Amino acid sequence: MSDSAEMIRQIRKYYRLNALAVFSAMKKVPREKFVLPSYVHLAYSDNALPIACGQTISQPYTVCFMSHLLISGLKKRDKVLEIGTGSGYQAAVLSYLFKEVYTIEIIGRLAKEARKRLKRLDYKNIFVRKGNGEFGWEEASPFDGVIVTAGLYNPVPIALREQVRVGGRIIAPVGEGEDKVMLRLTKLKSGEFRKEKFGIFHFVPFVKQS
Repeated sequence: MSDSAEMIRQIRKYYRLNALAVFSAMKKVPREKFVLPSYVHLAYSDNALPIACGQTISQPYTVCFMSHLLISGLKKRDKVLEIGTGSGYQAAVLSYLFKEVYTIEIIGRLAKEARKRLKRLDYKNIFVRKGNGEFGWEEASPFDGVIVTAGLYNPVPIALREQVRVGGRIIAPVGEGEDKVMLRLTKLKSGEFRKEKFGIFHFVPFVKQS
């Protein structure tokens, strides 16, 4: 059994998550390429791990769960926006689930390294930008989905709400303090959002300036 297969087996066993499309995508992504060299031996453990600049690569279960929430109701031909590129692992997983993935990272070093890493690994449908995710990526909008991989305080930024199409959704950990409520916001024809809650998760804080 491969390391990725064992990682997924553990996720299925402990979390009872049936996310077949996401599991298939995660099996294709070499997570060891997205962690620091000193943590390669832990690449397929179900843990968040340190990366450069004091940031982390999310726990595999969290990546899986957020991706699963995002793809529900969307199609493979759709276009999504990720806020918080980090090492690029979440974007790599999403690249197998959607036609185009746009990802924004506010920390210049991380954005530069992620762009090089994703190019080296031949991900052709991922577009990386260094910038403030609070403002989204207006030129590429509207998006079918938005996924935020850092902890937000209330509310979700207005630009992200505006840049998602009607019927699209935003997946984001939101709330006061370190523990965030995982939200799925689905945009209605009225411009309002239907809100669903999916438990408590811990995230590094959303960075507005670098």
